[in-house]
Amino acid sequence: MTPVIFGIAGERLSPYEAAFFKDADPAGYILFGRNCIDREQMLALTDELRALHGRERLYICIDQEGGRVARMKPPQWPAFPAGAVFDALYQVAPASAIEAARANAEALGRELAAVGITADCHPPLDVGREGAHDVIGDRALGSNARQVAAIGRAILDGLERAGVAGCIKHMPGHGRSSVDTHKELPRVTASAAELAEDIAPFKALNTAPAGMTGHLIFTAWDEDHPATLSSRVISEIIRGEIGFDGLLMTDDIDMEALSGTIPERGAAAIAAGCDLVLNCWAKMDDMKGLAERLPEPSEKGKERLEAALARTRLAPGEAQEGERTRELLARRDALIAAAGVAA
Repeated sequence: MTPVIFGIAGERLSPYEAAFFKDADPAGYILFGRNCIDREQMLALTDELRALHGRERLYICIDQEGGRVARMKPPQWPAFPAGAVFDALYQVAPASAIEAARANAEALGRELAAVGITADCHPPLDVGREGAHDVIGDRALGSNARQVAAIGRAILDGLERAGVAGCIKHMPGHGRSSVDTHKELPRVTASAAELAEDIAPFKALNTAPAGMTGHLIFTAWDEDHPATLSSRVISEIIRGEIGFDGLLMTDDIDMEALSGTIPERGAAAIAAGCDLVLNCWAKMDDMKGLAERLPEPSEKGKERLEAALARTRLAPGEAQEGERTRELLARRDALIAAAGVAA
């Protein structure tokens, strides 16, 4: 097995992709809008991936938060609200916000499980900061660490009820970023004491099945390496102070915050202590380079992958119009409306 999560180029596997994936045996896959046409097509694609590896339990993930981060879009799938909606609801009625977030996440997770997806790169536990770049923005679950943890816990619970493994991100915190890591490398100069609030939601939810690193330099911990490539941040902060022992993947290794070739970045991330490299863009040369460069996953990494998959449950072909999903969405909408919050 190669410790990587690969993207896929289109609606179905090409013969070349199928042959390469079978040989490279990646730990999992990530789907994007280009892979999400309708339910029938998605189920055929995820079934094809499972058949290719002969594994019923396969890590197939997606970025489906709601709001602007949604790969499965209307009219084929429901629109789900951004984190800011639950933040606003929490200001009025905290218990309602938690209940609404849980119901929303379970409904969202049921949509994923119905098309063979086993994991969602959600929730973001980045504490919102005024004046920061809007790469997080309305995705944030709030600007108070305790609130972010409370809503984040409800999201993880809702996803798990639907048979989908959540993934807390972007450790050790993306809320202070002044630039978009898709384009630049941020340097966060906050003190370790200030950063204690940023890591607090991750510490509170450190038993989550999976987590994702952020491509940010935190000068209080490592002046030279972004968290994804920092053995100190991973060992001392993520695994140590936060206490996270779940499956740890990188954020997209293609982001311009990082330098070097894609295989070099991937190898550095594994050497720093990440379990898996996330490579999203389905560029065959990059994928071949990673497959050649990356070592076998560690035994601990394999155990963490299996532990994350143990929380998943498929629901192939389950229709959006299922009674339980309707109930969940109605419950969410009623809670939001009762508090007078705009969805």
